[in-house]
Amino acid sequence: MRTASTRLALAFLVCGVVRASGGTPVGEVHFANSGAPAAQAAFLRGLAQLHNFEYDDAAEAFVEAQKSDPGFAMAYWGEAMTRNHPIWMEQDRDGARKALEKLGPTPEARRGKAPTAREKAYLDAVEALCGDGAKNDRDVRYAEAMRSLSEKYPDDPDAAAFSALAILGTAHEGRDVPTYMRAAAVLEELTCRYPDHPGAAHYLIHSYDDPTHAMLGLRAARRYSKIAPDAAHAQHMTSHIFVAMGMWDDVVTANETAVAVVNRGREKKGLPPVSCGHYAYWLEYGYLEQGRPADARRLLEGCRAQAAAAADHSGHGGKPDPDKSPVGSFVQMWARYLVDTEDWAGEVARWDLPIGDAAARRVTYEWASGFGAVRRGDSAGARTALSRLSAARRELDRELAKKEGAPHPDGSWSKRAEILESELGAMIDATRGRADRALATLRRAADAEDAMPFEFGPPFVDKPARELLGEMLLQQGRADDARREFEAALARAPERTASLEGLEKAARAAGDAEAASRVASRLRAIRQRGEKPGTR
Repeated sequence: MRTASTRLALAFLVCGVVRASGGTPVGEVHFANSGAPAAQAAFLRGLAQLHNFEYDDAAEAFVEAQKSDPGFAMAYWGEAMTRNHPIWMEQDRDGARKALEKLGPTPEARRGKAPTAREKAYLDAVEALCGDGAKNDRDVRYAEAMRSLSEKYPDDPDAAAFSALAILGTAHEGRDVPTYMRAAAVLEELTCRYPDHPGAAHYLIHSYDDPTHAMLGLRAARRYSKIAPDAAHAQHMTSHIFVAMGMWDDVVTANETAVAVVNRGREKKGLPPVSCGHYAYWLEYGYLEQGRPADARRLLEGCRAQAAAAADHSGHGGKPDPDKSPVGSFVQMWARYLVDTEDWAGEVARWDLPIGDAAARRVTYEWASGFGAVRRGDSAGARTALSRLSAARRELDRELAKKEGAPHPDGSWSKRAEILESELGAMIDATRGRADRALATLRRAADAEDAMPFEFGPPFVDKPARELLGEMLLQQGRADDARREFEAALARAPERTASLEGLEKAARAAGDAEAASRVASRLRAIRQRGEKPGTR
């Protein structure tokens, strides 16, 4: 039996041809099925959009296929599948079951309506996914069912793609490199045979979107944007690789395109454009890294208006993810803007934010408020923010303890809150002359951040702990120690400009003018599209 590493090596040896897609604007798929001819276009669009994680559009397409052919079993399978979001560790089991119950009241009745053994196997797999038992156990059963299906039907690219995605969906405690490489081994072989398959390219990017492996995903990233030009998530997804490699111009282009695709779709439905959400946040970060604070602020102001108009300030189902509501997105984008511009005395720092009661966004808000208070010399304000941050962190822990799964996939938000609390406490200690205590606290925070599974995208801990530690060491005249911390920070967040700036200063302070010049050159290359030399 081939190991995952062997399969990866063989795939890279034999796969050298890259084609541009000649398929539909959301990706080309070919899926043998028993549906009526009238249902095929909608079903195949739904399948492509399912691979693209465009779940709402996929669900609409599968429902359309059901209307064209009410007995089409795979159309109900597809709708149920849109309720499962493996990478995000989300599952609406009740919604999936309701979709399947439209086909038949029981698994046996539904299975009887699938006319082929292969379609029965797909139904069996989704039944395992939304059956009885804990979510983590269901994920494992589903992954095993898809592995078996893929092995039985080796010429079915969708079976292989969904099998790889199911493997990724078993990494319940965050990125687990062996698990991710198992998925990559399946996908490398698949992309050789089906280079224009949207799922193959998409899931391969997910397998590689960390700084250590991102180079392996660059080929898939370049390809995926062409495979599905009208899928916003496909356009954004390429930037998972670009952020992990510090390719800021590409990050900006990818997310500008993604935002434009979203807003074109909204315009067709008579809806206003959006400035909040996942793509906007990544775009803001790209602008800030390029040295374009005015463009970042334009996005932030648009999100502020959208958040102010939002009726729901309570979050989205209690989840901490800020991408799930305009208000949560605004708080995250506000904190990112201030941290990366250091404009703590400006107007943006004084904005009133409609943060509501959600604990996770209160953590972000209080941490950023306290950070700014320290920078402005407001000791009392910093201590008040720290007290409120501690309370919000405890509330977040209580919220997550009630959720399904052990450990719950949102648990990283709790660890993030602990690190932010430690950072703010260390900063306050440093201002009160407790330098040794502050440094010890930051080292523990940095070790804790290093121990967390890597979270793709802009820094999950808004101010990377090693970057902050490097800045504090530099302030104390410990240039060599600071230099090591900035280098470590850059290993986790490649080409992040705040860490590069710190590294340049540390090299100059250590008397290494040549190294400082090399870092300065890297910064100039990043900021060649910026509004001015440097933004901090």
